[in-house]
Amino acid sequence: MDELQRAITELTIANRILANENVVDAYGHVSLRHPNHPDRYLLACSRSPELVEREDIMVFTLEGKPVGDDSRPPYLERFIHGGIYAARPDIQAVVHAHSEDVLPFGISPVALVPVIHSGSVLGARIPVWDIAERFGTQTNLLVTNVDQGRDLAEALGGERAVLMRGHGFAAAGRTLLEVLRISIFMPRNARVQQAAMRMGGFKPLNPGEIAARGAIFQPGSSEVMRAWEYWARRAGCGQLLAELAQP
Repeated sequence: MDELQRAITELTIANRILANENVVDAYGHVSLRHPNHPDRYLLACSRSPELVEREDIMVFTLEGKPVGDDSRPPYLERFIHGGIYAARPDIQAVVHAHSEDVLPFGISPVALVPVIHSGSVLGARIPVWDIAERFGTQTNLLVTNVDQGRDLAEALGGERAVLMRGHGFAAAGRTLLEVLRISIFMPRNARVQQAAMRMGGFKPLNPGEIAARGAIFQPGSSEVMRAWEYWARRAGCGQLLAELAQP
């Protein structure tokens, strides 16, 4: 299995994981920067993540144009991915989802912050992007062109995730596993924060605690790979994992 085929297989597994962990449903998507061409990225055609097969993966330029003569319908919001990859050379994977647990923090004055140990992967600050601030009040709230994707990426800045008012979130990771951890633990953190608010308040993690947690979960560490295997097998991807393990 060459580097590109490995990336496609891992991205297929990531789609299944996000669906199985209830981060995405019929909508939402995950992408991976092309391993051989950093000015391109891999993303499925317009298909629900749970159903994505390796054959569904397409290649796009950072402007969201399919590479080659691939005529399959793409996701309308592929510009989220291209915008972030263009702005952040350090980012290798992007997720967009509409988790209901996260949505309230994009429309209320209460900021989503890490409050539990696994929430440390979110980073200390999670900005909110309001499409109406630049593009007016007549949009459909979707990110459907290059300018909107770039504006979202600007709001993300150097952070790990950005909320999208009335819509969802975009998460950015240095690795595919990192963006999965951000996307899976964000709704969990949001649920706990809301539960604490109903009880009278909450205490965020300290910056030092966030940094200390980050030092544990380095790319390729046993802690990270344990979660990858667990999530993948739960999602029924044991055979794909076996193929990745072959020399």
